[in-house]
Parts: sequence; C-alpha cells; structure tokens
Amino acid sequence: MQFFIDNIFLIAIAFVSGAMLVWPLVRSRAGGPSLTTLQATQLINRKNAQIVDTRSPEEFGKGSLPNAKNIPLATVGQRAGELKKDKPVILVCNTGTSATRAAATLRSAGFAEVYVLGGGIAAWKEAGLPVRS
Repeated sequence: MQFFIDNIFLIAIAFVSGAMLVWPLVRSRAGGPSLTTLQATQLINRKNAQIVDTRSPEEFGKGSLPNAKNIPLATVGQRAGELKKDKPVILVCNTGTSATRAAATLRSAGFAEVYVLGGGIAAWKEAGLPVRS
C-alpha cells in the first residue's frame, strides 16, 4: 500500500496516458468504419454510394468529390431526410475526423451503411483523384 501512496503521481500519469491511447479507438468506433480512397471509389462505383461533404459551404466551394452533396456538420441531423436510407453514405470532411460525428448522427437516424472517408478531402487529393471545383 505504501508503494501506491509513494508513487501516486506516476500511477496517475500512466493511467492518463493509457486513456489517451485508447480514446481515438473509442471515438472511431462511434463514427463507424473508415474507408480508404480505393474502398470509397469502389463503393461509389459498385453501390452508387451517396457522398456527403460536411465542410462549410466556403470550403466545399474550393473543391469537393464529384457528385458530393454539401450538408455542413451542424445541419446533418436536420437534413438527413435529403438522403436515401437504402444507399450507402460516404461522409467527407477536411481530414476525416469531424465526419465521424456526422456518421454517428446518421446512424442514430436509421442509416445502416455509413462510412467516413479516412483522411478526408486531403487524402482524396493526395491520391490524385478528381476534384470538382
């Protein structure tokens, strides 16, 4: 018991660092699966997936995936009715992190197939895939 009392600060640091390592895993699970650019293009071509860009209209105007619909993150819940529940949905943001919140919102609205483009529009551009201006 004396060991724990003497080393409480080190134990607290170990606990906090462990929690920080686990947090990204927990957060990604809540948003659902992430797709690579290759997997996203395959899903678009094979299942006619819907592409939803959750960035602001200004960012969307600077370039987006072809056929993407702009539904800013703050309005995803209210505008979910604009999407078809029987088709897969691919969510896109700048880097793939904020779209996970939109994925959780769509899942709770009854969408079965919701994916996040890993790396977001940045990964799409890096892969040399087409961008609509």
